[in-house]
Amino acid sequence: MNGIVEVSPPGQSRVVDRAISSLSREGIYRVADHLAQLSRETGNDLQATADVHVRRLEALRRVGIVERVEEGIWRVPADLLQRARDQDARAAINGRMELRSHLSVGEQLRADGATWLDRQLLAGGDGLASKGFGAEVREGLRSRVDFLVEQGLAERRGQRIDFARNLLSTLRARELVARAAAIQCETGLIHYQLHDGERMGGIYRRSVQLASGRFAMLDDGRSFSLVPWRPVLATRLGQQIAAIVRGSSVNWEFGRSHGPSI
Repeated sequence: MNGIVEVSPPGQSRVVDRAISSLSREGIYRVADHLAQLSRETGNDLQATADVHVRRLEALRRVGIVERVEEGIWRVPADLLQRARDQDARAAINGRMELRSHLSVGEQLRADGATWLDRQLLAGGDGLASKGFGAEVREGLRSRVDFLVEQGLAERRGQRIDFARNLLSTLRARELVARAAAIQCETGLIHYQLHDGERMGGIYRRSVQLASGRFAMLDDGRSFSLVPWRPVLATRLGQQIAAIVRGSSVNWEFGRSHGPSI
């Protein structure tokens, strides 16, 4: 495997946890407040950035650390950072290793989809070393910018690079459309693109690995949708499931049969 992993020593707080803690007011984190803050900043894909935090909150909810009050609103404990560190330590005693991309730096240079390199670009390449892997990534970032400029998704203004608004979402959507078209030709099923808040039910047929991440293919017999894959699906292949998608967050129901609905 030539992918990219990130190893964090035990006992350190995640950046995303620190952000959630700092953005919470009186023990409540609101996605709307986060998006409002991001809208005042430049160089960020607003929804994609917020989605990272929602995915982390979902993971923390599953282990009982935070509580979802309603869609987009979470109750966060005052000792979130300590409890999250303790949970991470239990999960990986010798340090935390996370897969950031199944693609190597070279494979990401001209990849369709939202890549790890794109996220590094939006973050300004902070924390990259000047030698070794860091130097390889810096060179990769320059080549990735060239590709984005070719695609009309970035523009050079002297030393500054302006990226298209919602860059990651645009790249992800392009890749999903292309892969869905291929699956449609292969299976004869009609691709149904789920919109935010819609519900799709069907058989979980397979997982599809893209540059933008891993997706689950749900098939209701007439149409199919590609839904962000989550570890909860690991043992559900061939089963009837339903999903409600909100950004990159997914709520799952098992054993019920429903087609697309709003």
